[in-house]
Amino acid sequence: MTTPYADPTSLALYLHWPFCRAKCPYCDFNSHVRHGVDEARWRRALLAELARHAAETPGRRLGSIFLGGGTPSLMPPETVAALIAAACRHWPPPGPVEITLEANPTSVEADRLRDFRAAGVSRVSLGIQALEPAALTFLGREHGVAEALAALEAAQAIFPRVSFDLIYARPGQTAAAWRAELARALALGTGHLSLYQLTIEPGTRFHTLHAAGRLTPPDDETQAELWEVTQALTEAAGLVAYEVANHARPGEECRHNLVYWRSGDWLGIGPGAHGRLARDGRRLAIEAIRLPEAWLAAVERAGSGERARTALSPAEQLTELLLMGLRLAEGVPLDRLARLQAAAPPGTLDRAALERFCATGLLARADGRLVATPAGRQRLSALLARLLA
Repeated sequence: MTTPYADPTSLALYLHWPFCRAKCPYCDFNSHVRHGVDEARWRRALLAELARHAAETPGRRLGSIFLGGGTPSLMPPETVAALIAAACRHWPPPGPVEITLEANPTSVEADRLRDFRAAGVSRVSLGIQALEPAALTFLGREHGVAEALAALEAAQAIFPRVSFDLIYARPGQTAAAWRAELARALALGTGHLSLYQLTIEPGTRFHTLHAAGRLTPPDDETQAELWEVTQALTEAAGLVAYEVANHARPGEECRHNLVYWRSGDWLGIGPGAHGRLARDGRRLAIEAIRLPEAWLAAVERAGSGERARTALSPAEQLTELLLMGLRLAEGVPLDRLARLQAAAPPGTLDRAALERFCATGLLARADGRLVATPAGRQRLSALLARLLA
């Protein structure tokens, strides 16, 4: 079955740099602390993987690049420049490419921002995470508040588009404290904010502390109040909640991440990176080897760091469409949902639950799309668990 996309030639590119100076206690990403990274060797391997994927995707056009991690601001700027140049050569873009780099706001990394801009980066996303000193310590961040604000000011002077992240619903955090912190963040003038409620992920230091009874997140009532504060303040500031955790002024949305949420096509390059690709009437899920040293050795030895490649069934595509698309305020196209529903086994989508959620105002059909209302997005995990039971 062929899944329709708005532009079948468009392609997004995710580049993963897996290394960090330290592992944050909340982080379950594929990030690793390593000393003495052979940067030239890594650059060759990433460029080789770009060339391999390009050979099997002729005619595609590059729409965006996202350099994530790990901490990609630890990459040499010349490596970033080489990867951007190679990507644009392999998949000639039809126009300007959104190129995002995730960066930590430490002084050392902030000093390199101008070099990253010269390398071609057009958008930077700063992992500030908190504007309170005690919270930064709790979250294991290496920067202080003053250092973060200095990095943000530098980024705003260098890049046309800047975003930063904050984590809220921290243990003991009150609505009043979050209101003051978020108001301060909104006054800093960026066009995009990513605001995440703290989640306790398996395999993290926070998970160990939580299991031992040494870390207690806010209760459900407090989390709901914090969510409502978030929506009210961002809306009043003109930063629309275009996705569950992402707020932007119109036109400032992260175009790369929209590819994920809209079930578009992207390639993932680097250890543990994932991709989705429409090819020969199928939608492929592609996954790279996760451990950095194993990925690097496989690229050098066998010419590929790929671990698995599978064709997604209609049921799997439908599940991904709802899991990702209902995060967006725009929702998912009803015609695409209907096509996948017709091809998937009966029961993949609980139709009775769908109608019930529409009747109770958690979901709505509007302008040819199925959308989660603000109340539905606040309860999205529970809602999706019932829809896809």
